[in-house]
Amino acid sequence: MPITLTENAAKYIQQQFIKRGKGLAFRIGIKKSGCSGFAYTFDYADEISTDDQLFESHETKIVVDKHSLPYLDGSRIDFIKEGLNSSFKFINPNIDNTCGCGDSFSVKETTKA
Repeated sequence: MPITLTENAAKYIQQQFIKRGKGLAFRIGIKKSGCSGFAYTFDYADEISTDDQLFESHETKIVVDKHSLPYLDGSRIDFIKEGLNSSFKFINPNIDNTCGCGDSFSVKETTKA
């Protein structure tokens, strides 16, 4: 299943590429962290490796390394602003549970296999 962006997320990422003066894609991944097991990672990719899976949504490229892909497969990423705060929000069908602080998550057993 593809990984997609909302229009808001795509616009924000494109603005960041312009500010940086470079960038091929928005890189997302996971790392072991927090009390629930995993946390999302975000970066801007200036190159794409052979281990990356490439997606495109709203004319914005997204790359995911092959290790993170099973945990993120089918996710939709939004960019939200609430008052003075702004952040990326994941709608991830693979999540089983989230931490009380909202920074980490665990995945369904079928995703780990």
